Amino acid sequence: MTMSSTLQTAQINLPKDFIDLGRGDPGLDLLPLGLLRDAAAHRLNHSDNEILQYGAERGDGYFRDALAKFLSIRYGFSVSRDDLFVTSGISAGLDLLCTLLTKPGDTILVEEPSYFLALQIFADHGLNVVSINTDESGLVVEDLIRALKESRPKFLYVIPTFQNPSGHTLSQERRDEIVNLAKKHGFLILADEVYHLLSYTQTPPVSFGTYIDSEHVVSLGSFSKILAPGLRLGWLHAHPALIQRLSTCGLLNSGGGMNPFTSAVVRSLIEKGDLDKNIAHLIDMYSKRMQSTERSLRTHLRAAEFSTPHGGYFFWVRLPGINAGELREKAQEYRVGLRQGLLFSSQNGLSDFFRLSISFYDVNEIEQGIMRLKKCIDEK
Repeated sequence: MTMSSTLQTAQINLPKDFIDLGRGDPGLDLLPLGLLRDAAAHRLNHSDNEILQYGAERGDGYFRDALAKFLSIRYGFSVSRDDLFVTSGISAGLDLLCTLLTKPGDTILVEEPSYFLALQIFADHGLNVVSINTDESGLVVEDLIRALKESRPKFLYVIPTFQNPSGHTLSQERRDEIVNLAKKHGFLILADEVYHLLSYTQTPPVSFGTYIDSEHVVSLGSFSKILAPGLRLGWLHAHPALIQRLSTCGLLNSGGGMNPFTSAVVRSLIEKGDLDKNIAHLIDMYSKRMQSTERSLRTHLRAAEFSTPHGGYFFWVRLPGINAGELREKAQEYRVGLRQGLLFSSQNGLSDFFRLSISFYDVNEIEQGIMRLKKCIDEK
């Protein structure tokens, strides 16, 4: 019998003294074990063994009620529990939507660049991916209009706020225009809003959830960035007609709603006010890292072209004349990592871009990583 050489719990396997600035997950020091321990104890002390049963298809109604109240305050408009559907994170939500709403060969639209692991999900479903250019105000509407003349997409996938990897935010004007185009041409907008609540220096436009009455918008949210990715807990915010379609699929008829136990624990955390406290702590930590990373880049990588994001995790850096894929290979020797732009392109482009993240390392480690990267480039 063959066994793995390592016993591993988390999706982290870094060599000693290696600083991987490409990582897009929170560092272990930012995962609130104490808050979750208290929330679990609070929920289990209620002696409600229904949370151990197959869950309601849409998700625990008490949890959705708590989440709706939380989002109503955070979003600045009323969110109903009837418009929420519990998922096992955004990735699971995307996969379920692809399963139910598309078939192999269907065309979908994505941003250029886009989240590379979402592109992998779409590839798993055999979808034809057409990319739309972006700039510092997000998706370029004129390019979207041109694409709609040539195809009838099932959906448009966007990360509208503090985008992964660019850090850019889609302007309010463009959001309105895109929704109008969706209604005119009959496609869905899947808005991945995983970073929406991590705003540091500028309040973003309103969540795409404000458009769900159009029946052409799904807003996807997650606790991965505001609490802990290991929870595998998220939500879809959509029109009740789409929620009903999702709720009657075979997956849920067989297995019940997603993550009833975890959502019950997180319900306690929300009701106790600890989710708000955790988000405030993350914003404090990440905003300091964002400022420090900007200073380090301007000090040590003076040829780098970038704009400092107002929230989220990522710096999208261009070094003209340098192949970022080759740089990533060489950087291994200097004990530093990045993610090359090619990963985020559905057109095999963006070769002189790379993504850096502020999420996994503290201020000193990030600066040390950027200094290693400088040395790598200087000696390349």
